[in-house]
Amino acid sequence: MARTSPARFVRQVRQEVSRVTWSTRKDTATGTLMVFIMVLIAAVFFFLVDLLLSWGVQSILGLGG
Repeated sequence: MARTSPARFVRQVRQEVSRVTWSTRKDTATGTLMVFIMVLIAAVFFFLVDLLLSWGVQSILGLGG
């Protein structure tokens, strides 16, 4: 493999960075909002599953007061 000079490497990196398509502020905000919504939905889902399972185990083992 041929060695690349540091100057050539920097030029190649600048070329690659110029080809990158960056997200707009609106796209980033929309993506962030979607992540928060999905986290909220998952948290509620797992809370309800945990509640149901703990109720089931307590009733099976007779620990429920």
